[in-house]
Parts: sequence; structure tokens; C-alpha cells
Amino acid sequence: MSLLGPIDDEEVPLRVARSRPVGFPDAQVGSVLVVGSGTWIDARGEKRAEHRLVELTVAPDAPGFWAELAVFHDIWSPFDFRGLRHPEVEQQNAPRLAVALRALDALLGVTAEPGEPTYFGRAEGHGTKPPDLVDGRGPDVTDLL
Repeated sequence: MSLLGPIDDEEVPLRVARSRPVGFPDAQVGSVLVVGSGTWIDARGEKRAEHRLVELTVAPDAPGFWAELAVFHDIWSPFDFRGLRHPEVEQQNAPRLAVALRALDALLGVTAEPGEPTYFGRAEGHGTKPPDLVDGRGPDVTDLL
């Protein structure tokens, strides 16, 4: 469902509940995936719009409430997906990710736990872990883009 306003609008839970399939009147929400556009800042300081910059999945059901934040860009790391250094891009964006993760920690009342590493990288603290270097470069992961 598309949201035209903020996700924390009091109307959102009512819209989610009304979206229950007619054939399953007792269905409960298992999880909610929040997908939208985000903004990142390039090496020159220009803001760039990006679809699916991050995704937030929230599951309010048993065995307990959980949330997962997934990032889909190389802007959080000191290296781009080709393995080339781009410290200006990381300096513009990594702190913004850290602030967002700390805000999520505060909202949920728990400290985030890093998820499983992926081909593209791994979480560490409130950011991404720098990759292992080979001859001063990060890994080239463009083969899966």
C-alpha cells in the first residue's frame, strides 16, 4: 500500500488492518516491509534521490517484536562496489546511517544486533565493517549487481 504521508501517522495501522484479505477475516499482520526513496550525498556534496536506499521490516507477531534494517548501496563504506576508495561519499553518508540506527535502537528500546554478512558487506556497530583489502582495494562485487 502506498503512503502519502508519514509512516507514523495514526491512520496507518487502520489502513493496514483494513487491507486484510476478504477471504481471511481473522488474518493478522506477520510483518510490514517499508520501502521508499531515500537521499544520499555524493562526493561533491550534492543530494541524490535513490529508490530502495534502505528497507525496514517490522514484525509485531510472536515470538516477539523485531525489526530489520537493510541497506542497498555502497555509500556507507569507504569503498564503492568496484573496490575503489570513496572516502568523501562515506564521510557524507555513514554518519547519517549511524544516527538512523541509534534512533531505531532508542525507539525499540534495544541495541541493534548485526545481521549475517552478505556478499556485499557486513554490519558492525551502527554502520558497515570495512572490507578486507587486497593491494589497497576492497572487493569488486559488481558481478552480482
